[in-house]
Amino acid sequence: MTDSQLIQLIKQGNTELYSELMRRYQRKILAFVYHMLKNSQMELIAEDLCSETFYKAFRSLHSFREVDASFSTWLYTIARNTVLSELRKNRVGNVSLEESGYTPVAPLEVAPEQAVLRNERMSLVRKAINNLPEKQRSALILREYDQMDYQEIATILDQSVSSVKSLLFRARSSVKLQLESYFYEPAYAEQPERMKSQ
Repeated sequence: MTDSQLIQLIKQGNTELYSELMRRYQRKILAFVYHMLKNSQMELIAEDLCSETFYKAFRSLHSFREVDASFSTWLYTIARNTVLSELRKNRVGNVSLEESGYTPVAPLEVAPEQAVLRNERMSLVRKAINNLPEKQRSALILREYDQMDYQEIATILDQSVSSVKSLLFRARSSVKLQLESYFYEPAYAEQPERMKSQ
């Protein structure tokens, strides 16, 4: 059964079917909420905010219109707004992607040495992503990890498609810049220091 069919049945009074929608999206929304949280001390409330997201979505399901956005896009928007509201209340620091347990969907290489290298690189990439401003970070996560298209990301972040493309360009450039010293040979990366003119 599709999301649309489930939603129609729920709107007709079969509220018990909402648990199926939750089952489909709970893991992704929880991972997204973990990523959004800005302080490791707030990890404990990630499940609460995830539950709050689903509760808000259920309460507002009657107003959900599929012509405006897909259910998943709508749900991510609610999750983001819920977390941002909580962060505004607490005004705290950053939680890293490593602590969040948020991982990309790319498959592991089979060779053990390649797996170790891949894990090291992923750790560096996560740290670089964690240093990005919130909107750039969210755009990059939604695009690269959740495989969303520009329009879906634009809806979730309440931005235009061109703004999303700009956010992604700046995010990727920043990550690349942060990782340059790790992924290039020192002989090529180091440039002779210019002498100061007198």
